[in-house]
Order: sequence, then structure tokens, then C-alpha cells
Amino acid sequence: MLTTITVVKYTGIKIIFGFFSMIVFRILLFFDNGGPKFRKLMGTGKNGTFDIKPDLGQWVYFFTWDKESEFEDYRNKSKIFRYINYFSKTEFSIILSPIQSHGLWDKQEPFKITSTEKPINNIAVLTRATINLWKANDFWKNVPKVAENLSQTPGLIYSIGFGEIPFLKQATLSIWKDVESMKSFAYKGAHHKDVITKTKSDNWYSEELFARFMIVRTFGSLPEKIILSSPI
Repeated sequence: MLTTITVVKYTGIKIIFGFFSMIVFRILLFFDNGGPKFRKLMGTGKNGTFDIKPDLGQWVYFFTWDKESEFEDYRNKSKIFRYINYFSKTEFSIILSPIQSHGLWDKQEPFKITSTEKPINNIAVLTRATINLWKANDFWKNVPKVAENLSQTPGLIYSIGFGEIPFLKQATLSIWKDVESMKSFAYKGAHHKDVITKTKSDNWYSEELFARFMIVRTFGSLPEKIILSSPI
């Protein structure tokens, strides 16, 4: 089982087609029984993590597949990717193999662990949560410090924040040079440790999910900051 995250930038007058993709792709996916298994179409934040400020020119399409060839075939032949190729400025996809996952996403367990590998380098981490409405204000007050801490952590290669419902259903995917860098942020960063404590004690989330992935392959125009430390 594999997961793909496709990040697409629309610019100028074509930004409107990013908005339209949320409608058009849902219709196409509804009638496409042979496409991805788990499907999420999402907007993104501006600062690489949970962010109250949206990036209206950038959108994320998050899918799962039984095998890599299914995604490659879909990327080459589907109407969704023809739309992306025609209207977007840049597009890249990262294929991920889940190695650890706990929690739920809309009452589903989207990631089936099929790999027994324990990579040391190029670790991708997904954190995803549904924020309790009556706790949203407290949650967002704590986000800027964590975002700043994340951006300054050595070993971070790339991060992107995205969500299904503004302010309430949010996620971050981060890519780390190695396991130690990721753990340094997760367990040693003062602001992040404080937030982890508050999520439990203050009941911020009605649902949450945490997953780690091995990077299998990339496609498209990767941002320059994504420099992986070993062949993919």
C-alpha cells in the first residue's frame, strides 16, 4: 500500500482553477471506481504547517493506492492530471510508504502498514487533527510558536500545512533529513512538547492521526529545498 501527496501551484488568472479543482475533482472521483482508494482534496496554509492564513494558489491532492503502478497509470492517463497539467504552474508528487500509523482520519484508518523497513534517512511525518470547535481559539493561539520552532529545527527538509475545512480539519506533512532531527523537534522542542501536553489536557481534538512514511519516489517539479540525503 502506498500514499501519494500531489502539491499543485496555480498562478495569475489560473488561480481560480485551483478553487474549481475542489469541485471538478470530487465529481470525477465520485464516478471513478478504479482510481485512488482514500481521497482527500485540500487547500494549504502559507507557512508550512497548521496556518490560519490560506495559500490560495496552492492545493494538495492526497491519495492512497494498492501499488505504485496504479498511481503512475493514473498520473499519465486520468482527467484529473490532465486538468492539473493544463492549468497549473508547477506540480510535484511524492510517493510514500507508511511504516507507522495510529489514529483515525474521518473515522477511517487510511494507511495499511505493508513495509517492514525502518529507514534512518528521509523520514516523512503526517500529523492530522479535527479541532473541537469550542477549543479552536485556544489551539490557534499556540500555532505560531510551534510553526516558528518547526522552521528553525535543523534537519527539516520541507513542510506543508493543508486542510479540508478551514480552521477545524488541519494537517501537516514534514520531511526530515533523519530520525534524530524529527525526534528532536517532536520531543525536545519546548513549544511542541507544551502543545502535545495541551492537546490532551485541554481536549483540543475530537480526532487525530499520526503517521510516519518512507519516501519511495518523487515526480514533477520538486521545490529546490527538497534535497534528499540518499537515492529514492
